[in-house]
Amino acid sequence: MDEIAKEYDVVVLGTGLTECILSGVLSVKGKKVLHIDRNDHYGGEAASVNLETLFKKYGSATGDKPWEKYGRLNDWNIDLVPKLLMSSGELTNILVSTDVTRYLEFKQVTGSFVQQGASPKATVAKVPSDAGEALKSPLMGLFEKRRMKSFIEWVGTFELKDSATHKGLDMNKCTMNEVYDKFGLEAGTKDFIGHAMALYLTDDYLTAKGEAPNAIERIRLYGKSVARYGKSPYIYPLYGLGELPQGFARLSAIYGGTYMLNTTVNEFITEGGKTVGIKATMTGAEDLKFETRAKLILGDPSYFPGKTKVVGHVLRAICILKHPLAGTNDSDSCQLIIPQSQVGRKNDIYVACVSSAHNVCPKGYWVAIVSTIAETEANHHLELQAGLDRLGAIEEQFMGPPIPMYEPLEDGTKDNIFISKSYDATSHFETTTDDVKDIYRRATGEELKVEGLREGIVVADEQ
Repeated sequence: MDEIAKEYDVVVLGTGLTECILSGVLSVKGKKVLHIDRNDHYGGEAASVNLETLFKKYGSATGDKPWEKYGRLNDWNIDLVPKLLMSSGELTNILVSTDVTRYLEFKQVTGSFVQQGASPKATVAKVPSDAGEALKSPLMGLFEKRRMKSFIEWVGTFELKDSATHKGLDMNKCTMNEVYDKFGLEAGTKDFIGHAMALYLTDDYLTAKGEAPNAIERIRLYGKSVARYGKSPYIYPLYGLGELPQGFARLSAIYGGTYMLNTTVNEFITEGGKTVGIKATMTGAEDLKFETRAKLILGDPSYFPGKTKVVGHVLRAICILKHPLAGTNDSDSCQLIIPQSQVGRKNDIYVACVSSAHNVCPKGYWVAIVSTIAETEANHHLELQAGLDRLGAIEEQFMGPPIPMYEPLEDGTKDNIFISKSYDATSHFETTTDDVKDIYRRATGEELKVEGLREGIVVADEQ
């Protein structure tokens, strides 16, 4: 291991994806980075684990090694936090621009679906991404299909700087609801556009003045991402998301970053109200105690318990299946979004499903993860029920207690500590990359700029 320097530009605590992206990007930009984690593995709460670890983590290991009936442990790489990548999204942009793609292989996610209705017989259909698909979609009646076709065609021609494309609306003041109403779109159509295409978490965007241009850009990003590879807008790394933090860790190391696992922070060094370094211990054959200074300290909420607040709880059930999800055309992988209003909730339910096609489980199995934000104090499995109902027969179900979502109390400029947010319930990475850009701006005073997509990510051939 490299000798520990007396001072670094940045000390990063935790190896979750947010921290690893920041570590990698800062290293590429010439910063001297020390990156440490108290655990013996990369990924933090976003690690990929085998089936034995999953049984033991959720206290389901009754009987004699129940995981053995599911084949070799090495064939299982199950994400604790399920997230898919938008193929033209910000994380993909960062991956390509920093060349992390050299360490990873990606494959397309076969389908992107949305649910309409609340009963077990509710409609599950592909999210239409262009005018042609809108005309074929079972989500809408004949006249609504035509209105949706007109809307999608307009989104493709919209230019913020060209008022002739604004349909007579003042885009600086109008709401997205007014835009929808201009096309006469029904509530159900607004639902799947806003939640399954624009990927909004709530319906607040509908009435926010001046939000329409951003909503239109998000819808356009969805269409661009579908067009990049066809089928769906999402891609996913072979062998699971645990490969992503490691890819950025390798990137940081190439540019001189130092990594230390099994390392506990014992104390933060402060001067004049600002944190200027750490005292830590790396455990091993012989414990190594050290002290180092840093101009900036970044980290996940678990390292700063007094500097964060709980803003909600994620509910998540990891399920092992022997079949694809019903209504998804036997997809080997997919995302299904159940918009909040379809099932009488305030938060959407997300189902991310992958299989042996992405080398995360043996052939003949699927891994489906159902997530949402808790809205009640008890009976949390009932909050996930609308998602669990879509899975059919479940071989194993792993559901732990509600997972707190933390946010920093302050922006970090006062005490020199810049803290990431916890992962939310969404099954895509767009909110995570928003956090990366926000931390980078707060910590460095600059916007995170990455080069435009060159040729994009090369996805593995379909089998």
